[in-house]
Amino acid sequence: MFRVEPHANPVTAQERSARLAQPGFGRVFTDHMAVIRYNTQDGWHDATIQPRGPLMLDPAAAVLHYAQEIFEGLKAYRLVDGTTALFRPDANARRFRWSAERLAMAQLPEALFIESIERLVEIDRDWMPEIEGGSLYLRPFMFASETFLGVKPSSEYLYIVIASAAGAYFKGDGRAGITLWLSEHFTRAAPGGTGAAKCGGNYAASLQAQDEAIRNGCDQVVFLDAVERRWVEELGGMNIFFVMDDGTLVTPPLSGTILPGITRDSLITLARAGGMIVREEPYSLDQWRADSASGRLVEAFACGTAAVVTPIGKVRSRDGEFVIGNGMAGQMTERLRAELVAVQRGSAPDPNGWVHRLF
Repeated sequence: MFRVEPHANPVTAQERSARLAQPGFGRVFTDHMAVIRYNTQDGWHDATIQPRGPLMLDPAAAVLHYAQEIFEGLKAYRLVDGTTALFRPDANARRFRWSAERLAMAQLPEALFIESIERLVEIDRDWMPEIEGGSLYLRPFMFASETFLGVKPSSEYLYIVIASAAGAYFKGDGRAGITLWLSEHFTRAAPGGTGAAKCGGNYAASLQAQDEAIRNGCDQVVFLDAVERRWVEELGGMNIFFVMDDGTLVTPPLSGTILPGITRDSLITLARAGGMIVREEPYSLDQWRADSASGRLVEAFACGTAAVVTPIGKVRSRDGEFVIGNGMAGQMTERLRAELVAVQRGSAPDPNGWVHRLF
């Protein structure tokens, strides 16, 4: 279905190798992108793999005024046997469709979503970094492109996938815990809102709080619920887990204000398969402080596609800070991260069929 337009002047092999030596995250992009157009008359059409480049938008494009925009994030991995695979792209495809429904946007067929990513990874396979933990980060996104000023669902959409060579999301050795800033004045999402959808507006709403976190020497912000301002919900871009001294895991429930993370779901599945008790239940800030002080809480970690599993060492607020465990990655955090990465990289069995092999 996809028409391919090879790049006339791709990045040279020498320059590509230099960029891939230390790609970081979200700054080193591949040569191509996948593009599919939609309108109410023709449906989804004109599927193309084409050179990555700037977009031409009319100043009255609906997305610029009414923010109909959604996105996803997933990775392509080099497996231990030298082949390449995606991890749970079907789950991303479903969530993309759910997000589109919530924002009154056209829903892209799940098979077409997956095919667009497969074709892009295939043509830009040489951008996969060889460094430890390297991957190709895929960013599918869709926005309202109709030229129209008026509050209504758009009749035209543009779906695009871009790819970026990725290294570590956070600096460091992965064992030192990150420091969180407790947001007391801002909330990420409210009941009945778009918290469970992966749309840009949710992240825009978190940025002032994230800036506040950085000014206070923290790595990430953690949000409380919008109603009572007492229940822990999630970070600016990651879900959160708590490890108790009896070995159980606690994570906030999916109540419509929290993004249903695919990494979150994978970790719950792996933990339960390993005999662990996982409780999806509300966890308050006061309980978090008390459990950290008493030693009942021994570890905490954040998780997401980009950061995978990241230990949390401290929580800081205007009232001071508290430390979780010894401030470093604990045994359960490291165990779950290792188990997840082993499945993603093909060095462990995949009983759930999560690994989607490409070539």
